[in-house]
Amino acid sequence: MTEAARFRLVGLDAARWVALLGMMATHLLPMAQADGSNTWVATVFAGRAAALFAVLAGVTLALLTGGPQPVRGPELARVRIAQSVRGLLVVLIGLALGETDSGLAIILVNYGVLFWLGLLVVRLRARALGLLAAAVAVGAPVGDHLLRPYLPPRGVGVPVFGDLLHPLHLLSELFFTGYYPVTCWAAYLLVGMALGRLDLRRISAGPRALPVFGGIAVVGAAVAAVTTVVSHALTSRTSVLARLDPALYRERGARAVLEQVDQPREGVGYFGQTPVRGSWDWLLVVAPHSSTPFDLVQSAASAVGAIGLALALTHLLHGRVLRTAAVVTGAGRSTLTLYSVHVLMTSSLLPPSPGPGFAIVQVVVVLALGSGLVLARRRGPLEALVTEVSKGVADRFVAASTPRT
Repeated sequence: MTEAARFRLVGLDAARWVALLGMMATHLLPMAQADGSNTWVATVFAGRAAALFAVLAGVTLALLTGGPQPVRGPELARVRIAQSVRGLLVVLIGLALGETDSGLAIILVNYGVLFWLGLLVVRLRARALGLLAAAVAVGAPVGDHLLRPYLPPRGVGVPVFGDLLHPLHLLSELFFTGYYPVTCWAAYLLVGMALGRLDLRRISAGPRALPVFGGIAVVGAAVAAVTTVVSHALTSRTSVLARLDPALYRERGARAVLEQVDQPREGVGYFGQTPVRGSWDWLLVVAPHSSTPFDLVQSAASAVGAIGLALALTHLLHGRVLRTAAVVTGAGRSTLTLYSVHVLMTSSLLPPSPGPGFAIVQVVVVLALGSGLVLARRRGPLEALVTEVSKGVADRFVAASTPRT
């Protein structure tokens, strides 16, 4: 493998490494201080770590379906079958993890469904995917705001196998009313697919790699910052605050409403939704997991900035330093396996027991396993399983459907 090829993989793995550690931090570390304000973990990672994972899922899907040249012809059928099976296996793993007592909002079922939706647009190129992402980021929250009052209230929480017996309620929660509503989160996948349709390998091998990837990082950060500033400017207006929560506004004033908007539910976010019934002004909120246009744009742009930064920094590394970075960020190559290990360790099924050092032990275990897999030149067990099964099913299906001569 060439230096450029290794670079590209390490850069994306580094971004996945950050996303994995960020999600673990939001699960294991305090999100609110004694006075109710956000901790640094909430400020940096709340909403953004999960969004980074979703954007990276889109990058992966784009790379698996041809990168800068979307697959066509017979190969398209093979790819669609393989990725459909991949999505199914991720859903099944997510349902299995949902059966544990981890207390976490497992995201894998939603990721699997997003993979299926992504297959509908695998023939699109970067520009079309970017425009579609923008349309979804604005339109999906509006549609959800209109539909949710007429849908069943959230009840499934974390999907488990038993919820398959109630498919309509499960689909309602997966697509509209749950922690990670697929209709809105499709914007993340599309942004990632647009990024993955760029010829990252060619860029990485060319003389403009650092300016291009650095530019992606700067643009992502700038869009995220501007979106946040604009949202705060809009939601801090007295007339808006009065409409967001009329009762709290009358009882305690504008400042109390503003604090609730900026730091909802002790800094955790809105758990996927703004209030089901209420003013359209709720769509101006940028708080984590609020699934508003401002939240989607800000977190997607943050993810793009993080990916651009990871690619730019990795481009500066060569030889032994690059190989060392690949080992250190090895957990980024096996995020499905190591995310599952994290969930199991957070439950009662695997040690450590909750107590002092609980978070540190989990991080050390995950990082050590990731680095060990890289040193052993092995994929994570779940990554290997998903790849082999999806490829095998696709090969058999295509072989069975090919006319014999």
